[in-house]
Amino acid sequence: ILLAMLESIFPPLPLIAIVALNIAAHGGFLGFVYSWLGVAAGGTVLFLFWRLVVKRFFWKLASRSEQLKKAQQWVSHVDTATLFMLAVLPFTPTAFLHLAFGISDFDEKRYLVTMLLGKGVMVAMMALFGQSLVSAMKNPFYLVLAIAIWAGMYFASKHFCKKHEID
Repeated sequence: ILLAMLESIFPPLPLIAIVALNIAAHGGFLGFVYSWLGVAAGGTVLFLFWRLVVKRFFWKLASRSEQLKKAQQWVSHVDTATLFMLAVLPFTPTAFLHLAFGISDFDEKRYLVTMLLGKGVMVAMMALFGQSLVSAMKNPFYLVLAIAIWAGMYFASKHFCKKHEID
């Protein structure tokens, strides 16, 4: 759980590897639950940090940044369905989402619920991938299928991020 939580705070950690390890160590269901709890806790902590600390206490200083103003303006064009899709796609820069929505006036509850549901779907897809890695030991077809699905999700993520100007 802690590793998945740290990935939310430190994005270079490979979440797919963390989920796959949880699946291998705890089985499909518990591996999914532990991974999702970690991602959910890390994302919530990061979002609330931006919302409750930076926005409340340091916003006068931080608002001078053009990049933060740009992120805040970007959020005003995002609807809940787009946010959900961004949360589901595994190659979306989630740390940026937490920052952008944390400093914005977007409804806190709607953000957290949408993000938690989207991340649940994403972790479930990763758990399926992790389960495929375990199954690949018996049948290599599962590994080929998992890699093809993962490559498709990568390109879908990149296309969606480019469409919504997230780089």
